[in-house]
Amino acid sequence: MKNITVITFLILIQFGFSQSNTTFFTKADHFFKTYVSNGRIDYKSIKSDPSLLDELLTMAASAKVTTGSPKTYQAFYINAYNLAVIKGIVDKYPVKSPLDIKGFFDKTTYTLAGKKTTLNDLENKLLRKKFPNEARFHFVLVCAGLGCPPIIGAAYKPGTLDSQLQRQTVKALNNPNFIRVKGNKVQLSQIFEWYKVDFTREGSEVDYINKFRKEKISTKAKVSYYTYDWSLNRIK
Repeated sequence: MKNITVITFLILIQFGFSQSNTTFFTKADHFFKTYVSNGRIDYKSIKSDPSLLDELLTMAASAKVTTGSPKTYQAFYINAYNLAVIKGIVDKYPVKSPLDIKGFFDKTTYTLAGKKTTLNDLENKLLRKKFPNEARFHFVLVCAGLGCPPIIGAAYKPGTLDSQLQRQTVKALNNPNFIRVKGNKVQLSQIFEWYKVDFTREGSEVDYINKFRKEKISTKAKVSYYTYDWSLNRIK
């Protein structure tokens, strides 16, 4: 009887965490739908009423996620990253670029799932290190600069995560402004330079890109990188 009681208690705890996570994803979805349009963010409106953003980050602080449920874990931290970036901008708004905020990526901390983390550590330790074969993260983690692939007006959710990752990656890698092909030359975002190891595990950067391209790039193309645009991705 004692063992049954313990098991029941653990199931109830897990059910509570599951319900809490579902609420987080639902509210995050409402937030992004409200404040994101055409890949840009309405920082001014969020600044005037940050209550929903603050509520979401409070929920994220006490969330329970584990790599044992990888889709929930990944979806949670992708949303948490994008929300934390928005929080960092809103706290200092108006600004022209995240780089205008000292320590934006490597000093400012956020409590997420019970742990303090910086944006850099969230990306590199909590996502990239734990899922080294998932380079599609780079097309959904939005750093507030226009050089990033655009943020979507929806939350990433466990049940739809794979299709969302695939859609955003295909969208980015077929965008002529993001992958700039001219004859036998191709200019890539500096994302490919900074995170080269993620894109070259099974071949070259072009090999990786061609997995998602409708018009393939020549594997003999000369690759270079264009300068990243750190201008703020704000709705004007």
